[in-house]
Amino acid sequence: MNEFAYRKGELYCEDLPLRKLAEEFGTPLYVYSESHIVGRYREYDAAFGGLDHMVCCAVKANSNLAVVRALAKVGAGFDIVSGGELYRVVQAGGDPHRCVFAGVGKTREEIEYALKMGVYSFNVESEPELHMIDAVARARGQRAPIALRVNPGVDPHTHHYISTGKHESKFGISIQQALPVYRAAAAMPGIEIRGVQMHIGSQITTTAPFVKAVRKMLPLVQQVRELAPQTMRCFDIGGGLGIRYRNEKAPAPRALAAAVLPYLRKLGLRILLEPGRSIVGNGGVLVTRVLYVKQTPVKRFVIMDAAMNDLIRPALYGSYHDIVPVATKSRRKITADVVGPVCESGDFFAEGRRIPAVEAGELLSVMSAGAYGMVMASNYNSRGRPAEVLVRGRRYELVRRRESVKDLIAGETLPSWL
Repeated sequence: MNEFAYRKGELYCEDLPLRKLAEEFGTPLYVYSESHIVGRYREYDAAFGGLDHMVCCAVKANSNLAVVRALAKVGAGFDIVSGGELYRVVQAGGDPHRCVFAGVGKTREEIEYALKMGVYSFNVESEPELHMIDAVARARGQRAPIALRVNPGVDPHTHHYISTGKHESKFGISIQQALPVYRAAAAMPGIEIRGVQMHIGSQITTTAPFVKAVRKMLPLVQQVRELAPQTMRCFDIGGGLGIRYRNEKAPAPRALAAAVLPYLRKLGLRILLEPGRSIVGNGGVLVTRVLYVKQTPVKRFVIMDAAMNDLIRPALYGSYHDIVPVATKSRRKITADVVGPVCESGDFFAEGRRIPAVEAGELLSVMSAGAYGMVMASNYNSRGRPAEVLVRGRRYELVRRRESVKDLIAGETLPSWL
């Protein structure tokens, strides 16, 4: 995570001290490195450069318009899971023809919008959804390009909340059922079979599950190609490559490419990838200020102004994030729970963590917060969501203002009888 490093005792994002940004925009504050985000996309693009491919960055990991724009400007495609995400891509200048539309519960309105915008493919997750897409496309006088999301039954050895490729997952169609569903799709006048898709999970830290899944999928890919030789164009191997949060040794994009390309080159198809966390995860931090240090008879608490509504991953997944001072100095270590002000015992960022001793008013940085941070933020406890800043070298700009108390009630009205 070289874009976030200490210089002369201060933590920087690229060429800017985080302290300066916190002083100007307040805390909690998300800060993103454009260099990291664009650089990781380019690593994927180069790693798979030896064959026809499209890197579709997962908008669900970080949907800020400026982040999406930065990726769109260097040629990225996008993996979307809602009509709202497609709208964000379009508003950021992304190309809808380079979007794949996933998700188990697409509505009629979302399907109509995606057809109107001309998405590259729908990743279909059930037979009822396939029939709905066919009906909507026929009503519009169109043929909808689709790829079935096929569940290969591979365990990615990750957290069970983010494991999506096992047989018990709600996602996708089992590999045993896929060919009959493809045969049904081939007979539907509103459907065009564009490819085959898989996605086995997230935060995967070895290439072995990808290789196993790809190898299991190859016979099906060949069968679908024989079924729809005129329209079959792509094999989408999904995303899910992990990042370092603590001591993980996640493979780089080039290592993933080296592992799977021997099986993909011979297909002669366009290869799609859907990375998210591995693009943006280590490209962002959450800067927060210590409010109080509280000592009880049995435990010490460091209470910050950031909370679970700003970054829910530790409370939701029990996930680990490094928490470091923005300003370094010689200091002793303490053991503490690092918590927020939300009225929940689950509002914590770390429990029993050894951290440098800090005092009220000091700034801390919660690292590796660029993915599944702000996108999962809420207004719980009527707290406004944080501001977001994008950094490029010495340049920086506020790319989302902090929510005010007026924003919290902007969509609400009182009934006439009160």
